[in-house]
Amino acid sequence: MPIDKSWISKPRNTIEYANGLNEFLEFAFGHANGLVIKCPCSKCGFNKWQIRDVVQEHLTCSTFPQNYQTWYMHGEGLSGNESVVVPSAHVIEDVIESHNPMEDMLNDAFGFVGHHDDHIDEGTQDDGVQDDMLHGEGNTNFDALLKDNNEPLYEGCTKYSKLSFMLKLYHIKCMCRMSDKAMTMILNLLKDAFEHAKFPNSFYEAKNVINKLGLNYVKIPACPKDCMLYWGEENESLEECKRCKMSKWKDKDKKQYAKILRYFPLKSRLQRLFMSSKTTESMTWHASEDNQDGLMRHPRDSEAWKAFDVLHPEFANDPRNVRLGLASDGFNPFGTMSTSYRNDIDVYLQPLIKELKELWGKYSFMGHRRFLHKEHRFRLSHSLFDGRTELREAPEHLSGSDIFKQVEGINVTFGKPLEPTDTSKRGRGKNVLEVVGAEQWKKEKYIF
Repeated sequence: MPIDKSWISKPRNTIEYANGLNEFLEFAFGHANGLVIKCPCSKCGFNKWQIRDVVQEHLTCSTFPQNYQTWYMHGEGLSGNESVVVPSAHVIEDVIESHNPMEDMLNDAFGFVGHHDDHIDEGTQDDGVQDDMLHGEGNTNFDALLKDNNEPLYEGCTKYSKLSFMLKLYHIKCMCRMSDKAMTMILNLLKDAFEHAKFPNSFYEAKNVINKLGLNYVKIPACPKDCMLYWGEENESLEECKRCKMSKWKDKDKKQYAKILRYFPLKSRLQRLFMSSKTTESMTWHASEDNQDGLMRHPRDSEAWKAFDVLHPEFANDPRNVRLGLASDGFNPFGTMSTSYRNDIDVYLQPLIKELKELWGKYSFMGHRRFLHKEHRFRLSHSLFDGRTELREAPEHLSGSDIFKQVEGINVTFGKPLEPTDTSKRGRGKNVLEVVGAEQWKKEKYIF
C-alpha cells in the first residue's frame, strides 16, 4: 500500500504535517541500520547523520523538501541488494530554496504542533498557545492569515501575496513614522489606481489583520499630569487621579482616556525570539561561539559578563537564560525633558519592573553580611555572594525617632508639579522647587 505523502505540502503547524512527519520517522528509522539517518532538512541537506529527536526538531522548524516524494535515501523502493541513491540535484536545490518566509513567520507566531491533540502535555495546554491553536481563536487567526498569504496581490502576481504586501507597507509606515490617516490615504490611492489588486479598504482593516500575528502593545490609562497609572488591582477601577484629582477620561461617553501609555510586554517578545527559526540560534550564540583572539566584539567578551557568570553560576549554566540591558538615559515618555518631571520614570517603568521581577523570581540581599557575627563564615565567603569578603562593621542601630528625624522633610511625589500660586517668573521658579523638593535625598545615600 503506497504511503500517503500529501502532508508534505501542509503547513508545519497542522496535525496532518505532525502525523505525517511521525510516519516518515517511523519508516526511515525502521529501515536504518543504526540509530541515525541522513537528515533531509534544509540545514543538513542529506549530508549529516542525526538521531531521531534531532531530525524531528529540524523538520518541525523547517519545511520537508517538497520534491522528495520517493524516500529512496531512507529505504523506500529498495530491495535487499540495492544501494542507496543520492537524491538528484533538483531535490537538493528544493531543500535549500523551498523556504517560504511568510509561512515561517506564521509558524513562529503561532508555534508548532508537534503531537496529536490527544497527547498534548497538560503543562503545555496551561500556557494557552497550542490549545488556542487547536481549539480556539488562534486557529481561526492562523487560517485567516494563511489564506491571505496564499492569495496573490493580483492575478498573476508571484512576488507579493495579500499578506506580504500589507506587512511591507506596515513596515514602511513604522520606519517612516507615518500617521494612520496618511496610510489610509495611500491605500485609497492604490485602490483607485489598481482596481484589481486586493488592497484592504482602510489602514484600520489592514492593522486588524496584522494584529493577528501577536506581539501587540497594552494600553494603560495614565494621569494627564503623569502622577500615576490606572493599572493593577488597586488603581484600575479609579475614575480620577489619587493626587491631582484630574479625571481619567477625555470623553467618558466615548471611552476615550485622557492619556495612554502603550506598553510592549517583555515576556512575549522574549518567547518569540526563541520561537523564531531565524533568531533562536542567535539567542544562545554567546555560549556556542568562542573568541580566541582576546578582542571584545560582544558583551560576553567583557569582564562584567564573566564576573556575572562567577556570581550566578546556576544562571550562567543554561545558555538560554537571557541577559537584559536596560537603559533609561533620556527616558522621555511624552516629550518633556525638564528635570522637574524626573519622577515620570518611576511611574511609567512600573509594568516593566513587575515583569522583570517575575522573570528573575528571586531576592538578593547585598551588604547584609555586615549584620552577622564578626567570625561568621559567610563574611569570608566571596563566591556565594558578590565576589568580595565582608569585613565592615554593622551600621549603627537607629531608633524610631532618629529615623523619623531623617525622613521628616522628604517629599517624594509622582507627576508634574501642581499649579504655582505665584505666576511671576521669579515666584514660579520658587514654587516648583518647593513642590518637587530640591533637597531630597538621592539614592546613593541609601546604600550601606
